[in-house]
Amino acid sequence: MGQGPYFAKLIAPLATYLLALILCGCSASDSDQPTSLPYSAVADIPAAGDRLVDASSADASNLIPMIASDASSHAIAGQLYLPLLKYDKELNLTGQLASAWEVSADNLSITFHIRPDLKWSDGKPFTSADCAFTLKLIQDEHTQSAYKSDYALVRSFDTPDPLTFIVHYQEPFSPALASWSSLAILPEHVFAHEDIMHTELSRHPKATIGPYMLADWQSQQSILMRANPDYFDGPVWISERFTRIIPDRATQFLELSSGRIDSASLTPIQFRRLFDQRPSLKNHYERYKYLDFIYTYLGFNLKRPLFADVRVRQAIAYAIDRQEILDGVQLGLGETIASPYKPGTYWVNRQLKPRPFDPQQAKALLAEAGWRDSDGDGILDKDGKPFSFTILTNNGNQQRADAATIMQQRLKKVGIEVRIRLVEWSAFIENFINKRQFDAVILGWSLSPDPDQYSIWHSSQTGPRQFNFLSYHNDKVDAALDGARRTFDRKQRKAYYDTMQEEIWRDVPMVFLFAPYSLPVMHKRIHGIKPAPAGIGYNSEHWYVPRELQKYHPTAIQP
Repeated sequence: MGQGPYFAKLIAPLATYLLALILCGCSASDSDQPTSLPYSAVADIPAAGDRLVDASSADASNLIPMIASDASSHAIAGQLYLPLLKYDKELNLTGQLASAWEVSADNLSITFHIRPDLKWSDGKPFTSADCAFTLKLIQDEHTQSAYKSDYALVRSFDTPDPLTFIVHYQEPFSPALASWSSLAILPEHVFAHEDIMHTELSRHPKATIGPYMLADWQSQQSILMRANPDYFDGPVWISERFTRIIPDRATQFLELSSGRIDSASLTPIQFRRLFDQRPSLKNHYERYKYLDFIYTYLGFNLKRPLFADVRVRQAIAYAIDRQEILDGVQLGLGETIASPYKPGTYWVNRQLKPRPFDPQQAKALLAEAGWRDSDGDGILDKDGKPFSFTILTNNGNQQRADAATIMQQRLKKVGIEVRIRLVEWSAFIENFINKRQFDAVILGWSLSPDPDQYSIWHSSQTGPRQFNFLSYHNDKVDAALDGARRTFDRKQRKAYYDTMQEEIWRDVPMVFLFAPYSLPVMHKRIHGIKPAPAGIGYNSEHWYVPRELQKYHPTAIQP
């Protein structure tokens, strides 16, 4: 769940930074920038060393991928544990821990051929037994995982030898192959006797297989990873990756301007206006802009009686001016949307359009639903109760907070009182989302290139830690999702997903707001970045800093 690939006082982050230098045993050069030479004049030759410092608005919460549900956790866990497959730069499925695979003629079995000589970071061999263990673990009823449904149809598996893993499905399952790009494999010899829901391994992994290994984690301050010297897919050139937890995006920008951060996501105003006003940023950093697989929405807790009437939800959708929000909080850097797919992709139902901003239609629907201003205070009432609710979103994402403020003003004009509450990310997830203790939320979803959204919309996915935390239930949507999962015909799948989108558009379990542009910025000393349809981070383990541009000098001190 995307809380925020797209999601104060300066003294606190600076203190964190100084403490981090001590903890990781690194020292920087005397100047903030590594060289006075033009970056283009330096020989573009990969070299080991240096450290990439990035910023995150939220701390990780859990480093076990099948349990983690937020982008901050997956950003770290994705460097530690890997799946059998992955998406390449063109968004095609390719091998990762598996070197090859075959799908049976009846679409009921997949045979994975594991790369030879894979090793966990503790030296133990990676085998098909680890794949089988991970599959059994996510299928176990005790495991509360939002990703469980993707593996429920696997009826059995075989491990004929250490390098062969075969899964058998009880019926054809069209997202089957794509699902194996999501399930990060865990080491059986480490997790075998652990309670997956309550284990220190969620914060202190013992054996990993990705390009980096966890070195130190200071809660709400920083996360340090060091390169895995035995990484199977070529050398990991950048020795350390250091993530600083800085909730305030303005503070992130100040740190970026001072050269103390190499990578961050810019806000629209920083991208459009402030960046060009800072010569040091223009000289030393590269900006990128692309429409990612992300969207932002206002979601309703459908267990709340206030939102039980579809006319109420439709009214709120008419009372909100999406273009105003896009222009106001994103400076137009994005696209308004009517359905949960990336604009311009094949799977979008192009017959659907965002509801127009129409306060009169909103008022008519509310009146039809029985809401009236009976006491003349400007707030609608029904059965003696005012129409009042709280929008919850995460602290540190100013765009979401600003969107909530704009909604608050618009909804007040149709007689709805809105309160806004900002909550620190990990508390937001654990205390409000997982426990369903909210009226409405402003959040974002990060999506896979595969169109299956069963885990978000199907009524069976409303349990603890599952992704349908809005408690949405529509039999036609369930049937469409089930049908799409059972056909491999692309046109047939699209017809099912078109139906799903039509029903969701009518029901308004959420108000789709916009798909924002990703606006990352990277220091120019970081080489190997090759923008593609997948964005810029797909090959981050192969980025490097030429020797003349290296700035930090990690020591041999271990945490």
